[in-house]
This record gives sequence, structure tokens and C-alpha cells, in this order.
Amino acid sequence: MSRGEQFSYWLQALLARGVMGGLGLLPLDAASWFGGFLARRVGRLTAAQQTAAKNLALAFPEKSAAEIGKILDGMWDNIGRTLAEYPHLGRLAKDVERVLISDPGGMTDRMREDGIGGLLLGMHGANWELSALPSARADMRARHFYRAPNNPYVDAMLAKYRRAIGPEGFIRKGSAGAREALQLLRGGGHIGMLVDQKQDEGITVPFFGRDAMTTTAPATFARRMNLPIGAARVVRLKGAYFRIFVEEVPVEKTADRDADIVATTRRISAMVERWIREHPEQWFWVHRRWPK
Repeated sequence: MSRGEQFSYWLQALLARGVMGGLGLLPLDAASWFGGFLARRVGRLTAAQQTAAKNLALAFPEKSAAEIGKILDGMWDNIGRTLAEYPHLGRLAKDVERVLISDPGGMTDRMREDGIGGLLLGMHGANWELSALPSARADMRARHFYRAPNNPYVDAMLAKYRRAIGPEGFIRKGSAGAREALQLLRGGGHIGMLVDQKQDEGITVPFFGRDAMTTTAPATFARRMNLPIGAARVVRLKGAYFRIFVEEVPVEKTADRDADIVATTRRISAMVERWIREHPEQWFWVHRRWPK
């Protein structure tokens, strides 16, 4: 890192810490509201607005311009709230009334007690950081993948906030992280990952009726190591109140291992699509999920 880059990163981090520090001084509901209010007004002026609008038109060709506009407003509100809630993740992690967990099949308890490793999947919906919470509340030995920002000082700040929802720590995406995850799984640990983004590695599977590059990592780990897959969907109920729904993802197991990986990957993609369709305004539509 050059001195110029280091100085730029330091200034960015100083601004980020000032903003997050101010949001942390506000009550949680006020900080969440302010983040949503600001993002609704600023987000629609960015280039990301056009990307999100194109993605929505591809996913929902039957919706009118007014309907898509309403989803976009909801998306920016959710993004702003999520960012403003970072300094309050510690409170959200402890507050069982604000963040309810619905796990009717006892998936997290079964994964904790089965004596083997496992996969925990989520997506960028509602406050996606909370998708790590079911494993934390279940005292499950779990570490979660994350995409590190370029700025190491901002990365350190966010890691401090995330500690409340991922006490075992987080793993940076990349080849080194993949090797670390494999070692943890072999040792009976659990790995969490968000699986709704475009991946350069993987295969194309249907997503809202169009082929999209999708990671095969969860299906590959689960099939080759005989591991279970759980999934946590975060839904924003109102303001800074949430419910997390936990479910099991069946892992295909036949004599054809490669076909099983494809089948399970398609099943995961269909699950994510189902989740998004239920609350499209809470998904991160600014991803370039499909080819141009």
C-alpha cells in the first residue's frame, strides 16, 4: 500500500467512524429510520438505481413502472436502515423481542449436536448481517464468510460491530479462506455464507427464469463431506424488528456425485428466488446478477 493510498484509506475510515459513532449515539429506532430516510433520497440519484431497475425489469417483466419504483424505494430504505444498524448489532443480537428466530424443525440444534460440520446459507435480504445470529444464539461453533472492503481500517471497524453476531469470527472470501473453511468443516465446525451474488466460479442455473452464474461451493462441500445444509432468511417486519426463518436444504445423494452437486445448487437457487419473491423490496437488487 502506497502512502497516498494509506492516507486516503485513513481519511475514509475517519469519516466512516464519525458517521457510525453518531449513529451509535442515537436510539436504535431513530438511527434505523434516519438511515432509511437518507438512502431513499440519495440512492435514487446513483448509477446503482439504474442497475437495480434493470434487474427488477428482468425478474418481474409483468410489473408496471410504478410497481418497480415502489420496490426500489423499499430497497433503498432497507439498505440505509441496514447500514445505520451496524453500530447497534450488539443490541440486536441480544434482543429476542426485536429479532425473533423461527426454527420449527430445530435445524440449528440438530446441527450443533450431530457431531459433524455443516453449512449455513443466507442472502442479502433485510439486515443480512443477522443471518449469522441463529448459529450464535444456538452456541454453534460457526464462522461466516464475508467480502472484505478494500479499506483495512473500515474492515476492522465493521469486524468490531460483527463480533456480537459472529463470536467465532469471520473468514475473508478468497482461496485462503476456502482452505480455512475446508479445514474447519473437517474438524466438525460450521461455515456460513451468503449465496445470492454472481460468482465467477460455479455453474449457470435458472434464477428468475434466466441463467445466472451460481456458486457450487455449498453443494460441493455438503455432497463430498456428507454434511447438512441449513438456511436462514432474515425478514424485516417493521423498522428495526426482524424475524429469521431457519430451514433445511435437502442435499441430493445418488450414485452420480457431479449431477448431485448440480441438483443441490439448483435447489439452493430456487430457494433464494422464493425468498426474494416474498419480499422483493428487501433484497439487494444492485448486484449485477445476470450477464449483460
